[in-house]
Amino acid sequence: DGFEEFYLTRCVFNSTDPKDIRYIRSYYYDKMEYIRFDSSVGKHVGYTGYGVKNAERFNNGPQVVQERAEKERYCVHNVGIDYQAALTKS
Repeated sequence: DGFEEFYLTRCVFNSTDPKDIRYIRSYYYDKMEYIRFDSSVGKHVGYTGYGVKNAERFNNGPQVVQERAEKERYCVHNVGIDYQAALTKS
């Protein structure tokens, strides 16, 4: 038994067009999501008391600027690679 804290980063996309790509980072504690950053919203959103408090702190600090840049750095780059790989296999 015990508790686990982790985060999950994912890119959701319909095409390689950057406006169709979303960068999402979800923070979990004991299997429950407590904060999410979604590039389509542009800020962190909290889902628990603890999450709301920390989302506010993240949104007022440098972390929100870093998260906004991750869509370009992480998603747009990798979606282009993954999309081409999928096309060559089909």
